[in-house]
Amino acid sequence: MPKDPGPQIWQADFLDRSPIFAPLRQAGERLRGPAWPTLEALQPVAPLRTASGQRLRFAPHGPKPTCFAAQYEPRIFLSGEVPTRTQNWHDFFNALAWLVFPQAKAAINAAHYHAALAQQPGTNRHPDRHKLTLFDESGVAVACADPRLAELLREHRWKELFCEQRAAVQRAMRFVVFGHSLYEKALDPYVGLTGHGLIVEVPEDFADAPQTEQVAALDNQLAARLGDPQNLAFTPVPLLGVPGWWQDNETPAFYEDTGYFRPKRA
Repeated sequence: MPKDPGPQIWQADFLDRSPIFAPLRQAGERLRGPAWPTLEALQPVAPLRTASGQRLRFAPHGPKPTCFAAQYEPRIFLSGEVPTRTQNWHDFFNALAWLVFPQAKAAINAAHYHAALAQQPGTNRHPDRHKLTLFDESGVAVACADPRLAELLREHRWKELFCEQRAAVQRAMRFVVFGHSLYEKALDPYVGLTGHGLIVEVPEDFADAPQTEQVAALDNQLAARLGDPQNLAFTPVPLLGVPGWWQDNETPAFYEDTGYFRPKRA
């Protein structure tokens, strides 16, 4: 958990800042207002549950944990309580991620809990937990109906993908930000903003469905994948290169910045 920076400035127009925030729109609309939402306002409208069956709710952090059950991931798994700071963008977007991707977030929490439970005292954190944290903080679900485009992404052939195949990308791919840290950074985007992409195969008509249905389908698939982190393989996604997500990417020259659009290492 990052160090608490104290109260931050509320921006009621956060959903309108970028297309990056589109997956949060349904959950976030009711939270628009002149001031930070309270913990009570954040609570799920419909019941959500952790993998252990506990009803999910957002709760104050409380004192520094002194036992295993009070630690961050075990507390969520065992009690359903997600420690949440108010007036804090990082925790606000984490709460929204729970509301939008409840199954995937529950799968991450369960995997963390069981790995922590099995960890021997004094040993290093298991690498699988690092993978889970990477996706939880900076993950991007890449829904792709065309294997050729997925391969271009894996091979870092950025200009070919986002310029030459731009129409195909807009038709057959959807980039859905999952990581709450990425949402926080997207409030003030910068060249260099990059996520850890997890490619998800979808049918050809996936893009025709309403976005809420797309997100729900991805939530199901992500939950299954994240429950077995050993087999996770991520690929970089330079977010400002996604068509429609940054004005400058309308020109091919934008993709010539190899400091951002880095070639794949041999």
